[in-house]
Amino acid sequence: MSSPDTSISINGVPFASTKGELLITALNRAAVELPQVCYHPQLGPIQTCDTCLVEVDGELVRACATPVAAGQVVRTETRAASASRKAAFDRLLGNHLLYCTVCDNNNGNCVVHNTTALLKVEHQETPYRPKPYAKDETNPFYRYDPDQCILCGRCVEACQNLQVNETLTINWEDPHPRVLWDGGAPINESSCVSCGHCVSVCPCNALMEKSMLGEAGLMTDMPLPVFNSAVDLVKAAEPSIGYGPILQLSDTESTMRDESIARTKTVCTYCGVGCSFEVWTKERHILKVEPTHGPANGVSTCIKGKFGWDYVNSDERLTSPLIREGDGFRRASWEEAYALIARRFTEIKAAHGPDALAFIASSKCTNEDSFLMQKLGRAVVGTNNIDNCSRYCQSPATMGLWRTVGYGGDSGSITDLEQAGLVIGIGTNTAESHPVLATRVKRAHKLRGQRLIVADLREHEMAQRADLFVRPNPGTDFVWLTAVTKYILDEGLADRKFLDEWVNGLDEFRRSLDGYTLAHAEEVTGIAQDTLRQIAHEIVQADGTCVMWAMGVTQQCSGSETSTAISNMLLVTGNYMRPGAGSYPLRGHNNVQGASDMGAMPNYVSGYQKVDDPAVRQKFAALWGKELPTNKGLDNHEMVHAVHDGSLRAMYLKGEEMGIVDSNANYVDEAFEKLDFFVVQDIFFTRTAQFADVVLPASPSLEKEGTFTNTERRIQRLHQVFKPLEGTRPDWLIIQGVAQALGADWNYSHPQEIMQEIAQLTPLYSGVTYERLEGFRSLQWPVLPDGSDTPLLFTQGFPFPDRKARLYPAQFIAPLEVPNAEFDLHFNNGRMLEHFHEGNMTFKSQGITSKVPGTFVEISPALAAERDLESGRFVRLVSRHGAVRVKVLVTGRVEGKQLYMPMNTPDAQQAVNRLTGSHTDPSTHTPAYKDTAVRLEVLPEMGTSPLPRTNHRYGHPTPQRGVEVERKWQRADYRFPGELYNRLNALRGRQNAGGAAATGSDD
Repeated sequence: MSSPDTSISINGVPFASTKGELLITALNRAAVELPQVCYHPQLGPIQTCDTCLVEVDGELVRACATPVAAGQVVRTETRAASASRKAAFDRLLGNHLLYCTVCDNNNGNCVVHNTTALLKVEHQETPYRPKPYAKDETNPFYRYDPDQCILCGRCVEACQNLQVNETLTINWEDPHPRVLWDGGAPINESSCVSCGHCVSVCPCNALMEKSMLGEAGLMTDMPLPVFNSAVDLVKAAEPSIGYGPILQLSDTESTMRDESIARTKTVCTYCGVGCSFEVWTKERHILKVEPTHGPANGVSTCIKGKFGWDYVNSDERLTSPLIREGDGFRRASWEEAYALIARRFTEIKAAHGPDALAFIASSKCTNEDSFLMQKLGRAVVGTNNIDNCSRYCQSPATMGLWRTVGYGGDSGSITDLEQAGLVIGIGTNTAESHPVLATRVKRAHKLRGQRLIVADLREHEMAQRADLFVRPNPGTDFVWLTAVTKYILDEGLADRKFLDEWVNGLDEFRRSLDGYTLAHAEEVTGIAQDTLRQIAHEIVQADGTCVMWAMGVTQQCSGSETSTAISNMLLVTGNYMRPGAGSYPLRGHNNVQGASDMGAMPNYVSGYQKVDDPAVRQKFAALWGKELPTNKGLDNHEMVHAVHDGSLRAMYLKGEEMGIVDSNANYVDEAFEKLDFFVVQDIFFTRTAQFADVVLPASPSLEKEGTFTNTERRIQRLHQVFKPLEGTRPDWLIIQGVAQALGADWNYSHPQEIMQEIAQLTPLYSGVTYERLEGFRSLQWPVLPDGSDTPLLFTQGFPFPDRKARLYPAQFIAPLEVPNAEFDLHFNNGRMLEHFHEGNMTFKSQGITSKVPGTFVEISPALAAERDLESGRFVRLVSRHGAVRVKVLVTGRVEGKQLYMPMNTPDAQQAVNRLTGSHTDPSTHTPAYKDTAVRLEVLPEMGTSPLPRTNHRYGHPTPQRGVEVERKWQRADYRFPGELYNRLNALRGRQNAGGAAATGSDD
């Protein structure tokens, strides 16, 4: 696509195209009406439908698979091309029963319906042939109707080569082909991860969300016998009146649906990938989530983003402020709640000073919400005691990047991960924690030959796919990373040109590497020296290396040091300042990046401007009319200790389940009980809310406006899908109410006004406006005042005075809780694909909960044999800090005496943080969640396996190259629609050539 423009002729008109691009792309850009049933721009050529046939230089070809070449003469409306397209589509209609008026998919975007109209089909020649298979309705979220399936293969291509879950295939050799899951298993017993890719790209109603069925249409909720009669009536009318009048009726019905169905763009509220899509709603019923062209995800979603929205309409939603009375709570008005908060905050501040109060913002709420929360703390109460949950996961990654390259964000975009020659994943279960981002890596790995190296304790999906998988000893990633970097320098493999031009501190950094030999690394990490050499040479030889890491790195005592070591290695090898390279600390929550960007941190205001900088404080004071406090505040880890020592008396916590997700949960519970006054703002009565004095009912993302910033620094707008549930309010409005009760003159009428203030005060966001984020448009910070943004973070140097990066001499900090005779097992923990964080939102989904009903502990087959354990056995895990009772799941994903426990649970008493301690990364105070030792006590109770047989992990994927359309072409009943025409033309060409040769010889 980088070739110069090439001129072709389309229907006699010259058209500028790009050499090598697909002809169908040029035709679509030229606004030529052309059927294209199987083609999808995000899937590429599939070539199953033959409906895009055009004539190129006298030959009928598929436009979806024909590259543009200079001088091509393209004709789309020749008699042969038109007839061949109609013949091809007619064959497709033999697989599909047209009953559009009473079809839930009659929404104006059904490709089969629209192609029938485009080709002006009145009667089909190929009779409809039902398939001898029942509908598959086993999946909780969608169903497959083989009788409606036109076998276009879009779903297979999406599953095989976009999602790369490799579950779907088509049995082309069967007399009655259909789409298969794991070669023929029921959907709910297959490896299907319910990501929804197949449903989103289906061009008809063969694959549909169950939430649409009987709900979307004006006449689709009729009983089955009546529905079947309506279908029969439509089909009976077709021979006499043709499809034209029938389609007109269905178009009218579709138009009428627009009066009752809303389609609202929003941004996913789960992980940090930042998927965006339209939510289709009918009153408060969510019909479906439809991804189309989100800048981070395209048509992709995961099980949570596609189907995990039941919590929004849950009966467990808070609908009134609650005030504690004795051991219980009573409902209260907003006015009473605000008045009580203002009175108690004022009393505590008067008695103990502003630093006796603390504020915790939420990484699940909007940028505007977080900005107001830190403004409330600083400008109204007068304290820098403000933090957010990035302290629990991403602060060490940010620290490592600040030290070396100056910005604490991804150095490029998700597209750079796709372009890289080598991707290294360290301590990241990407396919489960960041599923859509993982699909891009899996796709590049499968289709483009991208190399993949994974270093982790568990053999998760990315480890299974990796070209090289290493299992370092727990907490030792720093050592092998530093040894690899030393080896690269010692062997003369470093990018000297890049180091000389763009990097400072090489000499001091070299000295810090003394002792980190490959032999030492092998001794400490358990990784063989030859393997470390291989890693070094792969990095050096790759056309761009990206390193992505997550909580397996950051939630260690050496989280900041290891993150620094990653960035050091990338600098030494010249893997910054170029596409397809760089550092990618994967943000865990939807807005963990944005919450920190907004200054919800104890030592920074918005845009990472230091609170101890007089010029920064003066700028904010000038706009806010309040002097900012000068001292560094407490982070959320320090807040817990401060409550215990009596210096912190009140806390206002928004949208975080701190009572479950903070380390050493028993110690945190005790702190909550000691608070003089505690305000919790959430959408549910959470475990944390049980300790509160006032609980404020907030609105989830579908009920408010604002922006999120994803892991690649991409700022996106979310729009209000529903009005806030009666009795609840958006977070920004609640915070404003608290500020007003405390005497502040805040009068924001819309989050847009808050963003205007953010842009005014925050250089990284200076050009951000709601107008520039309209629809699916987005911006990646830094955003200049003129609105230009920065997808590739470092292009003209680094944000230091001399524009040079800095090699930082980090130091290894060894794990503190090494297993011993009493606590002999290493306890690891993290996320699962199906659930989000602790599960407060996803456990409200019956479908998701049916896949993973609760938590469990994974143990290795070796440990199971040693302790005489099997899946379903109850055990008690005991650490130095607490104990939990859970079921066992025996799996090869863990090895030896390693344990793994998902962090999601509907029972707070089973939370992983009953076991974790209070020790932290010293630079950021991020808890060392992954540094825990336990013992295992076998209990007498035996139950069923904690992972139901309907979970995808029991499935057996069927990888293949895609649809494998060549197998369709080999069927006895297939003939290329333009075959005869092309043969005749070829024959004429040979005859003409022969005649010319004869004439030449006569001469």
